[in-house]
Amino acid sequence: MKKILFTSHTANFAKFNQPFIQDLRKKGHIVHYASADDEPVEGVDRHITIDFARSPYRLDKHLKAYRQLRPLIETEQYDLIHTHTPSGGVVTRLATKPLRRRQKRAQQKITPLIYTAHGFHFYHGAPLINWLMFYPIEKWLSRDTDMILTINHEDATLAEKHFQAGSVKRLDGVGVNLTNFHPVNQATKSRLRKQHGYQNSDFILIYVAELNKNKDQEFVIKNTRELVKSIPSLRVVLVGKGAKRQKLEKLTTKLGLRKIVTFLGYRKDLNELYQMSDVVISASHREGLGLSVIEGMACGLPAVIRDNRGHREIISNPKIGYLFQAGTEFQAAVNELYQQPARRRQMGQAAAKSVERFSLDHARAKMQAIYHKFLEK
Repeated sequence: MKKILFTSHTANFAKFNQPFIQDLRKKGHIVHYASADDEPVEGVDRHITIDFARSPYRLDKHLKAYRQLRPLIETEQYDLIHTHTPSGGVVTRLATKPLRRRQKRAQQKITPLIYTAHGFHFYHGAPLINWLMFYPIEKWLSRDTDMILTINHEDATLAEKHFQAGSVKRLDGVGVNLTNFHPVNQATKSRLRKQHGYQNSDFILIYVAELNKNKDQEFVIKNTRELVKSIPSLRVVLVGKGAKRQKLEKLTTKLGLRKIVTFLGYRKDLNELYQMSDVVISASHREGLGLSVIEGMACGLPAVIRDNRGHREIISNPKIGYLFQAGTEFQAAVNELYQQPARRRQMGQAAAKSVERFSLDHARAKMQAIYHKFLEK
């Protein structure tokens, strides 16, 4: 029996780790989860509140989190630590560093540390400030990281070439449960539309993401004003919560789109919302991969998504979706899918097949092998 610690700046991130946590506990291991106390973490042996801050500029909060986390790590003597998210990853590795140094000097087994980078903030085309702020820190801390896990080729190549971690491995995301996310027949689609207040004649675009600047729902709303001229039955479903909701709702009202654009907030029935829709979209500027897009494609939807390193990982060929850079390209892709329903269905079928490599079963098998490597030493 071994003891494992997971950390992330937000407790909400625990949902991505739940399958892997379940697998570890089934093997008899003890699992702790440390995060900010924004919501409870279920399915673990202990949830520890650490005052992590998401913003890199909150040095006072980062110092407080460090002072909370370091004694926990020293006392519990974990057999493995797996950290996620940029701020959580930085604080965790700093808090673990003194213990690992002592273990090394005493020639003891060094507590292994895995860091999953769900998309570095520095990447080809990123603002210079991102490179100046985040790259040096990640490079320095890589020396105290036994394995860096990335979810796209660009990040993996950069880490392998420039960082000093024990090893670098690329994963196909955190895994999508294809039992829940799968295509449905037309009768089921019609039933779901009626259940959620939509008509069979509606042409539904769905975008699942936090309402923030990076996800750029504002771009979608502004382009909707043009799209509705050629697609009278257009409906845009925005799923997610975030600080920009009020501003986005005001913009929607200003543009006269309140009957077209719907804000659904946080939802647990994402599979049904995808299954009732026609196209999954994303205007995100920065993505490590794009889990919500994969979920939509798994439900048989073609994708119209902004061209970035994570989305390029998903759209491997033009038969399953479109990558856009400008609003005119976004509008052209949506109009083409609306005007050609047979092509839309074919692309949706190909999309569902293409994302099977991102399945939860594949992700679990890979993570089990990784944990075994460190826990059985």
